[in-house]
Amino acid sequence: MTLDIQIFDTPLDPAQCIRTVSDAGSGGIQVFIGNVRNRTAGKTVLRLEYEAYDSMAIREMEKIATEAGRRWDITGVVVHHRTGVLAAGETAVIVAVGAAHRHAAIDACRYIIDTLKATVPIWKKEVFEDGEVWVSAYP
Repeated sequence: MTLDIQIFDTPLDPAQCIRTVSDAGSGGIQVFIGNVRNRTAGKTVLRLEYEAYDSMAIREMEKIATEAGRRWDITGVVVHHRTGVLAAGETAVIVAVGAAHRHAAIDACRYIIDTLKATVPIWKKEVFEDGEVWVSAYP
């Protein structure tokens, strides 16, 4: 299984992620792209600020991807996450999964993003016109 797990402080490239998990055996490719929203709970978001404990975050994302490979018959996984200051519309995270069949790709992709959000040491601060707040993945 191909793994490409990285944290970037520069814009992410969905097309590159798809190319990485694409091969002749990948009958299904599932991609999740998480973008910065411009509103949260009725308030305008000025920006998001992401921080990570990079080495630990990468190790945890590798564990998640490996577990997905154990659970589903997948051929490749890409997990790319941004850090730094992101504006509305910018991409914060991409998960791409290749598999012989669509169900494995879809199920593995969902597992990876949900588990990443719940367990990986990447923190998000939402900045509004009237203040800021550090938020958890699941309120």
